[in-house]
Amino acid sequence: MAVPAQTGKVIRFGVFELDSRLGELRKNGAKLRLQGQPLQVLEILVEHAGDLVGRDTLRERLWPADTFVDFDHSLNNAIARIREALGDFAEQPSFIQTIPRRGYLFLKPVEYVGPSGPTLASQAVPVPEIASPTSSVKPRRVSRTRRVVVLALAAILAGVVGLNLSRLRYRLFGGPSTGRIRSIAVLPLENLSRDPEQEYFAEGITEALITDLGKIGELRVISRTSVMRYKGTKKSLQEIARELQVESLVEGTVTRSGDRVRITANLVQVSPEKHLWADSFERDLRDVLTLQDDVSRAIAKSIQIRLTPQEQVRFASAHRVDPNAYESYLRGLYFWNKRTESALNEAVRYFQQAIEKDPSYAQAYAGLANAYGVQGSWTVEAIGPKEAFSKARPAAEKALELDTTIAEAHAIAAGLKHIYEWDWQGAGLEYRRAIELDPSYAPAHQWYAQYLCELGRFEECIAEAERAHALDPIYVIAGADVGMRLYWARRYHDAIEPLQKTLEFAPDFRIAHRFLGQVYEESQMYKEALGEFHKAVELSQDAPIDLAALGHAYAISGDRTSALIVLQRLKRLGKRRYVSSYDLALVYVGLGEKHRALELLEGAFQERSSWMVHLNVDPRLDSLRDEPRFKDLLRLVGLRQI
Repeated sequence: MAVPAQTGKVIRFGVFELDSRLGELRKNGAKLRLQGQPLQVLEILVEHAGDLVGRDTLRERLWPADTFVDFDHSLNNAIARIREALGDFAEQPSFIQTIPRRGYLFLKPVEYVGPSGPTLASQAVPVPEIASPTSSVKPRRVSRTRRVVVLALAAILAGVVGLNLSRLRYRLFGGPSTGRIRSIAVLPLENLSRDPEQEYFAEGITEALITDLGKIGELRVISRTSVMRYKGTKKSLQEIARELQVESLVEGTVTRSGDRVRITANLVQVSPEKHLWADSFERDLRDVLTLQDDVSRAIAKSIQIRLTPQEQVRFASAHRVDPNAYESYLRGLYFWNKRTESALNEAVRYFQQAIEKDPSYAQAYAGLANAYGVQGSWTVEAIGPKEAFSKARPAAEKALELDTTIAEAHAIAAGLKHIYEWDWQGAGLEYRRAIELDPSYAPAHQWYAQYLCELGRFEECIAEAERAHALDPIYVIAGADVGMRLYWARRYHDAIEPLQKTLEFAPDFRIAHRFLGQVYEESQMYKEALGEFHKAVELSQDAPIDLAALGHAYAISGDRTSALIVLQRLKRLGKRRYVSSYDLALVYVGLGEKHRALELLEGAFQERSSWMVHLNVDPRLDSLRDEPRFKDLLRLVGLRQI
């Protein structure tokens, strides 16, 4: 039942009060840090307590049709923020129940608090009450937003009145640090425009600063995927630093006005907490690459890191870029980071737009190559491997032709040589070059770890996977990769813990469910394995890779009928989209039909399936290793049996 319009000022549910006049959510009278769109979403849900609120309704109310925003991501993030504030859990909801693919239902009874006392506005939804733990968050002395804005005003004021900024910094923050900092995280820069259409811009600038700082060999810089989880967080700087295991944090703001961009940054040493530096930088959008380098150099100087001559050259090499091309590139980067099939299609479109607007923009070519490479990889398989390679290779080559110092371009060039060309020597050189150029670029370490495992260099592989995880400690794929590399090394017992920890942090991460299922299967824990595979198939909505794992497990566990049913599902799916012959081969291996499995693996070789690099390490193929045809395949892919 919707709350009457005339009573929609203060609404109470349990220990919470929502005051729409002041834009506040309170718990037992204490104001909680819930603002902006999450608070607006909560208002709509509470106003319609007991009724289903459709996703389309929320879109129309909050995100007009002409607004550039990733609606699904924004809404999911808003719901997550609300649940965090209420102490609610998606798996056992007490406040907000998700109705899959439809919308949300507010479960608690609500009442209007008026001058004459409370008035019942809705009855409780008849669902079982499930107790869930609540978290207590200590209030911070000064909010991140307020501190950053104060620092921005201080920096601007210094310029206006002609003060010596270095003296002002010393007075405000107590002078330079006495020790040298070796680890840092750049927290998501705040978009001061408050325009959701500009969120991609603030995120892009954040990632650019991370990339720039990552070029400094002496500095460990946390990757984007981990820091973005702290966007809008209520956690203190000490909590964030402890979770990321860093000594210092950068926080700041981005303001864009027409073709002018201002970045205000604040550097904090965490233990003991001490403000080290603050400054404001402004340039024309065409010079945004130089602007980013200026900020990074200033941060390096403030933490007493001396750049090598090679690093100085890299920072000095920034060129002007067409503003429209830069915008398209940031939009492409925004979607590429999501790694879903639909988002990758959008990423390709925006990277292509950036190239059309500025054909000399090397980063856009690197982004396009990355998008195509991921689309054809075994993790996504949105397009066939030959198509992915034919599109990704010229883009990567063009990026390196324009700028040989881009770590991402060397990393994707390595990936193409590794996964599609099976040029193992060339791939190794490119991976090492990417890591040399940007030692903090976590994907290069992840992909290099896979490469090392496939060559049988397991100790180096696991060390490299752990290095990637240290650079991206919150990124679930980095944690899952550690478990997968241990699985490839046949260390099944050791592989279970990192995968279970990943799923504790991200219960809906389907890749970790599949990886854990494979570990359980090799441990002959078939019931547990099938449970994990079913979850992965459900979450991925029948991705071929997950169906293949399920079919193989059914066959190995003795359920031939179910394995054949899954095999037919894979074949039907192959009529609508690309399904690797490797996927089909896995089910036939489980069924004991070696001849048919080898035929399909030979077909996967002809397809140049990205799965072929796993021939040496996939335990599910162990029954084929003595077969001459299998040994021939290893030789053709450039591998020797380990």
